[in-house]
Amino acid sequence: MTTRVIIVDDQAMVRAGFAALLAAQSDIDVVGEAPDGARGVELSRRTRPDVVLMDVRMPEMDGLEAARRILAPPKDVTHRPRVLMLTTFDVDDYVYEALRAGASGFLLKDAPPADLISAVRVVASGDALLAPSVTRRLIADFARQRPVARGKPALRLKALTERETEVLTLVARGRSNTEIASTLVLAEQTVKTHVSRVLTKLDLRDRAQAVVFAYESGLVAPGE
Repeated sequence: MTTRVIIVDDQAMVRAGFAALLAAQSDIDVVGEAPDGARGVELSRRTRPDVVLMDVRMPEMDGLEAARRILAPPKDVTHRPRVLMLTTFDVDDYVYEALRAGASGFLLKDAPPADLISAVRVVASGDALLAPSVTRRLIADFARQRPVARGKPALRLKALTERETEVLTLVARGRSNTEIASTLVLAEQTVKTHVSRVLTKLDLRDRAQAVVFAYESGLVAPGE
């Protein structure tokens, strides 16, 4: 199965480089490029890609607003691709907000080519791109600057069983399914089932949103 990708970045050389790299893969098809967020939104709705590579900082409309429009479209737009944010900085407030909006993760622009290819495949498969060394620190940094939401997010935790709460806590700490299985002495497939149920009960799209939710609800405190 071929993954359809569009690239939204205001630097032509970056778009060309990423496009050439991805198009060389037999399972990836680059179906369009856009130089700013507004045209990226229009291109996404027209080409219906599986994955959108979205730069954070762009003129006209930045990547955050574009991601919001792509991931929360009008009712007459049914297609919602996965959005992978591209950034020059490993800690960026825009990226945190993009994760809250439903982006499936982020990737540094200077990451090795193999990481970009892998990231597209991971996000296309329906998983989130969560590198514990970067993403967890990013979310923790900005969670420190925001008050814990004791209202609706905290109340939503009551929908989870004790085991599901344990699994969510470990997901928020950047643990993989294999690591969670080892910690809780469970089969990895059982962990996957628990993660799926957590996402369904909390109405979250993927692990990226689950991590954000865990911090904002107060389930996990920064620095733990």
